[in-house]
Amino acid sequence: MASRSDAGTSADAPTESVASALSAAAFVRVVCHADGDALAAAGLLARGLRSADVPFQVRVASLDAAAPTADDGVFVAVGTEHPDADVTIMPADGPVSRRAYDVALALGRDDGARDDAVASDVTLALAGVAAAGAHPGSVAGSLVEAADGMGAIERRPGVAIPVDDVVDGLTHSALLRAPFSGDADAVESALASLADPAAPDAETRRSIASLVAFAVAGDDAATPRAATAVERPLRPYATPDGPMATLGGFADVLHAVAVERPGTGVALALGHGGREAALDAWRTHGTAVHRAIDDGHTGRYDGVFVVRGDVGSDPDARDDSTTPGRLATVARLVRDFRSPEPLVVALDDGVAALSARETGAADAAAALASEFTSADAAWTGDATRATARFDADAADADVIAAIREAVR
Repeated sequence: MASRSDAGTSADAPTESVASALSAAAFVRVVCHADGDALAAAGLLARGLRSADVPFQVRVASLDAAAPTADDGVFVAVGTEHPDADVTIMPADGPVSRRAYDVALALGRDDGARDDAVASDVTLALAGVAAAGAHPGSVAGSLVEAADGMGAIERRPGVAIPVDDVVDGLTHSALLRAPFSGDADAVESALASLADPAAPDAETRRSIASLVAFAVAGDDAATPRAATAVERPLRPYATPDGPMATLGGFADVLHAVAVERPGTGVALALGHGGREAALDAWRTHGTAVHRAIDDGHTGRYDGVFVVRGDVGSDPDARDDSTTPGRLATVARLVRDFRSPEPLVVALDDGVAALSARETGAADAAAALASEFTSADAAWTGDATRATARFDADAADADVIAAIREAVR
């Protein structure tokens, strides 16, 4: 029986060592960070554990996740680091889901596994890769080839959305920021020039993609970077038998549901259904995020761009777990489509999300948690994306000064 004293493996441990520790466990408790990549990774690990007949539990946490109270198994931290974790799935570079797929495979796949089950695992892994902001073909080429060979994905014109309804998809998508984002009426107006936006033919999809690209690039508030960033959701991989219409759309939903409805997200990642509830969470997330960008106040400093917006959190509820995740999406979208500076800070009372083009996010988050201490101060993340909780009474000017000092 594995226990916490004998199952420890570091984040860079060989795949086989991690799989060995997990397969020998009496019980595995998985805690993953509340983002799409980590949720997909947790789902893949759980599927591998299920194949190996190892009991498990999966939980999603946004910041400073508490260690499991029970000490009867192996504690796995996914997409985040935890001092009490026996196993950490968080590669120094690359998506967490890509690493988790390899670990799950090493746990042993049933030789009699159905083709649709294998395709589902590969699709989930690729969606996690996309949720991490990486191009599947660049960091998971072998999985793309496998999925394509099984008919699980197919490249087509259009925009990566999770649903067939284009208006619904463009309104709530958090993969792009256009003048119509968050406003269904504005989306319908933008599509009015097309004969039938709902037509599933390649030409219509190509026209929609062009319309989106021009809308983003032509937005007065957009930066030159936006013209490149909008390429990410264009010409998507369709997923004919997947839970969502496209791979990118699946990635968008995974992140949203991890933030908004973690329990539903776990069910989705495990392949237990929950599609409609997950889509409801995606709509809630997209609406809150785009409203925050529309109504937010911004400030530009040397190297740092700050947006302060209301993401719908309750100021009296300090345990509101949706705030960091919503702010993280705001920060990413502003970084890619609005910010002239390399580091974006999405700020709320006592919570900040940081998104960097290259580096600085982790340094800034660590500085906030250490300089503006409170009972629940914490931070998590890496060089390009991080979140922090700190003293809610800290003045914005002091917070911004600390961030600028940390990334000088």
